[in-house]
Amino acid sequence: MKYIFLLLLPLFLLSSCDDSLSSSLTHYNISMNISLPDDISPESVSEATATFRNISSGVEQKFTPGTEISVLPGLYDVEYEAKALLSNGAESRLRATLRSVSVTSSLLLTLEPFSCVETNDLIISEIFFTGTLNPSGNNYKGDDYIKLYNNGTEIIYADGLALIESKFNTTQKYDYTPDIMNEEVSVDAIYVIPGSGHDYPVKPGEYLLLADTGIDHRHLNPYSFDLSGADFEWYDVSTSPSNVDIDSPTVPNLDKWYCYTNSYFILHNRGFKAYGLARIPVEKERFLKDNLYSYNYTVVSDAGSFPMTATAYRIPNEWIVDWVNCSVKASYAWTVCAPVLDMGWTSCGIIDKGKDRFFHSVRRKLLYINENGNPVFKDTNNSSADFNPDCTASEIELAGSVMDQYGNQCLTVTYDGITPVKE
Repeated sequence: MKYIFLLLLPLFLLSSCDDSLSSSLTHYNISMNISLPDDISPESVSEATATFRNISSGVEQKFTPGTEISVLPGLYDVEYEAKALLSNGAESRLRATLRSVSVTSSLLLTLEPFSCVETNDLIISEIFFTGTLNPSGNNYKGDDYIKLYNNGTEIIYADGLALIESKFNTTQKYDYTPDIMNEEVSVDAIYVIPGSGHDYPVKPGEYLLLADTGIDHRHLNPYSFDLSGADFEWYDVSTSPSNVDIDSPTVPNLDKWYCYTNSYFILHNRGFKAYGLARIPVEKERFLKDNLYSYNYTVVSDAGSFPMTATAYRIPNEWIVDWVNCSVKASYAWTVCAPVLDMGWTSCGIIDKGKDRFFHSVRRKLLYINENGNPVFKDTNNSSADFNPDCTASEIELAGSVMDQYGNQCLTVTYDGITPVKE
């Protein structure tokens, strides 16, 4: 059975009240077709919302069934969310999206709703990709990190869990062929937690800290903090004598399966990448042999069009247990995954290369504190809704180190960058 959710708007004009700056802004007819899976009836759907987000301005408009759409021409991300009551009495979430849709005339959008990928595994609770500055105002490298968290009620073993970085940038969109994004993610870095299966238990309410370099960074930068107690670090044997990684004596290394760089890997400190967790059910050698992705795209510039060929590794969406798109507010172009993994994105800083991004991370939003005293974080596979952007990094809070380029000390510890931890 198909359910058609139709929103219509007659064409109309808006005019400025200032005759000297008079202008007319044309709003276009928008019709939306929402096709439901065969096992869901239209009558079972409730709380439906369609969101249009203008990529250039960041303005969001939300519409419900029966309301008229008023959308200016431009490039949009379109999202649809609803609830559906299944025949067995269970409730399911329906979600669908279109990315970077150009609205330049009357237009019909057809969205295919789907349920979220649900996993009982660790989640990414924080990504500190910006790094810190030293007292001279220069970018300090090596203190970036990612925190994982057990948001459930059972022990989860971290053995074999892979930390991955997206190959594609969220700030630059190309038409990659073949297009595999609905089925797989393209990655340029894979680091796996070692273990035989039960070596690294993570209890409910516990974190796992994955660090770039697991040392006390305060010895090199008084504006940084101590990562010598991290659970793991990603370490690279560099082929560049002038760019050598530091192997911490106190922090075990992740198992490096692949990374694009010949020197050492750091998180993209301007926020152009996405990061994820995966459970890869095959051995390293077989994965690297069977999962190479070769693709083509075209770079268009003032100098002309240039066909390009490149490679990455491909990981099926079914193997992904969490995914977070990061970007820059003024530069966001698209999300680099299927919407079933992540319908949104989060960020630090307003403009590309802005110094306001340093010392900040993206942190998952607190929902509540459970009966065991553990925080429970929001996880709806929509990073725009699930994460607080531009937060003081949690390790800065815990260390009481500085939280900005002016040397101001952090005096508040929070669960999620906003909600204070009560003593």
